[in-house]
Amino acid sequence: MYDCSRHFINGQWVESDSGETHDIINPATTESVGRVVFGTAEDVNRAVGAARAAFPAFAAWTVEQRIELLERIVEGLKARHDDIARAISEEMGAPIRLARTAQAGSGLQHFGAALEALKNLEFHEKVGDSMIYREPIGVCGLITPWNWPINQTAVKVAPALAAGCTMILKPSEIAPVDATILAEVLDAAGVPPGVFNLVHGDGPGVGAPLSAHPDVDMMSFTGSTRAGVLVAKAAADTVKRVAQELGGKSANIILEDAPLEEAVTDGVRAVMMNTGQSCNAPTRMLLPASRYEEAVRIAAAVADQTVVGDPADEKTHMGPLVSEAQFDKVQGLIEAGIEEGARVVAGGPGRPDGLERGYYARPTVFADVNNDMTIAREEIFGPVLVLIPYETVDEAVRIANDTVYGLSGYVWGGSREAALDVARRLRTGMVHINGASLDSQAPFGGYKQSGNGREWGGHGIEEFLETKSVMGA
Repeated sequence: MYDCSRHFINGQWVESDSGETHDIINPATTESVGRVVFGTAEDVNRAVGAARAAFPAFAAWTVEQRIELLERIVEGLKARHDDIARAISEEMGAPIRLARTAQAGSGLQHFGAALEALKNLEFHEKVGDSMIYREPIGVCGLITPWNWPINQTAVKVAPALAAGCTMILKPSEIAPVDATILAEVLDAAGVPPGVFNLVHGDGPGVGAPLSAHPDVDMMSFTGSTRAGVLVAKAAADTVKRVAQELGGKSANIILEDAPLEEAVTDGVRAVMMNTGQSCNAPTRMLLPASRYEEAVRIAAAVADQTVVGDPADEKTHMGPLVSEAQFDKVQGLIEAGIEEGARVVAGGPGRPDGLERGYYARPTVFADVNNDMTIAREEIFGPVLVLIPYETVDEAVRIANDTVYGLSGYVWGGSREAALDVARRLRTGMVHINGASLDSQAPFGGYKQSGNGREWGGHGIEEFLETKSVMGA
C-alpha cells in the first residue's frame, strides 16, 4: 500500500494540519492501493513560508552548482525508475509497458533536457549601454495533473530548479505516488530544505490558496481549461505570473497524397495511447473526401485491434480510464455523438467484452462527423476519435482552426513541403509532420484556450526567470 499521508515541507516529512486522508484507487480494479492526505490552507502557508525563507540562498547558487544538483537528480531518477513506473501504472492505470517507457521515462528525459539547456543558457548579456540580467522569479506554485504525472511534474520542477527558484508542488490527488517518490529523490540528491516542498490535496483545499497566496510569485498549472481559468482568477489579485498548459482538440490533417494506411494507423494509435487521456492527442482526423471511406475502414480496423485489458499485462495496449467520474464523462460524450447522428464504426458505449470491473472504455471511432458536433468540439479525454471529411486543403485548415483550443496539430503528406505549408497555417503551439515525435528540447505549449507560456528545454527555464535591465553597467 502506498503512503502519501504526509507532506514534504522544509526538508521534512510532516503531518497535515487536517489529517484527512482518502483512498488512492487503482482504476483497473477499483480497489484502494494506498492513502493520500488532503492538505489545507495552513499547510500551504507553512510550505510557502519555507520556500520564501530558502529563496535568497538558493537564488545565489552558481549555474555550476545547479548543474551538479540536476546531475545528481538524474542519477536518482534512474535508480527509482521501476518504482515510478509501477506507481504510475497502479495509480492512474497506464499499461506497464507504457508506464516504463513513455511515462516514467519522460520524467528522466525532461530533467536531462533541463540539465543540457542550463549548460547553454545565458543569464546576462550586454545591450547598448546596459546589462540585461535574467534572475529567478522567486517562489513558484506548481499544480500538476494525473494523466502524465511524472512528466508534468518534471517539466515544472526541473526548470524551476535550473532557474534558481523555490517551489511548492501540488500533484493530483488522484495520482500522488510518483510525486512522493520524486520528493524522496530530490531530498537524497541534496536539494536544500525549503527549496522543494510537496503539499498533497485537492484544488479547493490546496490549489486555490496556493494560487492566491501573496508570497507566491508565479503559478505554473497543467490541467483542464476550466481549472486553469480558476487558477488565473485566484492569481490575478496579486498580479503574479501564470503559465498554463491546458486542454486541446488537436486536428490531424491527412493530405490527398499522404500514405493513407500509415497515416491513419499512426493517428488512431496516437489517440488510443494512454486511453486517450493526453491533452495533445490528435482526436479530430481530417480526411480528403475522395479517400474518406477507405480511411474509415482502416481506422475502424486499427481501433478494433487495440488490446484493452489489465495494465500489468505486457501485451496490453490500452488500460482503463483514470476514475469513475472520467468513465461517466466519456460514456456521456459517446452517447452525445450517437444522438447527434455520428456513425459508430468501432467501439461505442459501454465496457469492452470481458471487462466488467474497472473503468475500461471501448476504443471508439466516429465517422460522418462535422465540426459543429459536440464530439468534435469538446475535449473528451478518452479513447474517442472523430473522422471529418474535407474537399480542399483550405477547408481542412479552416476546420482545424475552428476550435477554442490551439495546443497541437498533425499533418501527413506525401510532400514534406506541402505538409510544412499546412503546418505553418495552423493556429497551434506545436505541429507534428508525418508522424514526427515530440522533442524535449523544443517548446511545448499552445495558443488560445490551450494556455500561455511554454515548457520543455531552454524555453521552459525562461518561464521561471525575470528580466532586469541595469543601465550604465
